[in-house]
Amino acid sequence: MAYQQERYIAELAVQRASILTQKVFFEKAKGTVSKDDKSPVTIGDFGAQALIIQAIRKNFPNDEIVAEEEASSLREDKALSAEIWRLVKDIKLEDAESDKILGGPIASEESMLDIIDEGKSAGGPKGRIWALDPIDGTKGFLRGGQYAVCLGLIVDGDVKVGAIGTPNLPVDDAAPIDASTGAQQTSTSANGVLFSAVQGEGATSRPLSNGTLAESKSISMRPVPDIAQAVFCEGVEAAHSAQGDNAAVAERLGITAPSVRLDSQAKYCSIARGAGDIYLRLPVKKDYQEKIWDHAAGDIIVREAGGQVTDIYGNRLDFSKGRTLAANKGVVAAPKALQDQVIDAVKVVLKL
Repeated sequence: MAYQQERYIAELAVQRASILTQKVFFEKAKGTVSKDDKSPVTIGDFGAQALIIQAIRKNFPNDEIVAEEEASSLREDKALSAEIWRLVKDIKLEDAESDKILGGPIASEESMLDIIDEGKSAGGPKGRIWALDPIDGTKGFLRGGQYAVCLGLIVDGDVKVGAIGTPNLPVDDAAPIDASTGAQQTSTSANGVLFSAVQGEGATSRPLSNGTLAESKSISMRPVPDIAQAVFCEGVEAAHSAQGDNAAVAERLGITAPSVRLDSQAKYCSIARGAGDIYLRLPVKKDYQEKIWDHAAGDIIVREAGGQVTDIYGNRLDFSKGRTLAANKGVVAAPKALQDQVIDAVKVVLKL
């Protein structure tokens, strides 16, 4: 089976980075009153990026990486760099063999900065390119809600592997979810899920752990015989998705259940395991281009769970155009059997 090693490394790397993000939250973000204080997110972003790129470099040294952060600001802000290094240097998986596979501890602060800077690939249609979002859903992270550590492997423009760590999603697939899920988290709560998929192999979920990978199970979207019974997932932030248009699409489809609002690619994960059915990210600004790291892993996890992921015109997302989805507008994800109905409603509401 192709890409099993890539999936394994991606899952372990995301799991290790999730340990860091939780540590940053409990040490730095919990009790953050002001949303202007971005330092916890900055620390988590840079630290998680360093840990994941190190793992990719150790195992796939010739692959390219498209990541959100670069280290020039850290080289100027010595105090922030030192603080990130203090947290990163001690992060390890409790299973020594698993940690060794990822490269073990990063050698030094300077090495950490160099590793962070290795995510500058321009992307494109050829070769093996990892798309990394170390903390997707920054406001969710700060409030103790939903965020995700996301890693996808794109080969010749096509997503082949995806892994997403969601430290605040409930382990129980059937647990009801809403925007406050995980908000009262403790480090011992029954939350934390690691999702993954390989093209043609299906999608899985397993509890996040601090050591070896926990046992996995296959996941799939739930059957929705009547579209009026479907549940929408959408973003919490109005700036990210046109919530009024989303509501109009729901009304057109006869959907009356309130939409579930979650930050981050946790939305892709939720519909992939049947804790929701339809994810809409309708364009807010005409010229906005979605970033590939915001969608690569979620795209393959939903498609391997029996769903379809397209833009508002019904075209598959095109990951071959560089660092953005330049050829697409918006995102619509739904069970395959419902996708055409959802797209038709979107086209009417947006007057396409």
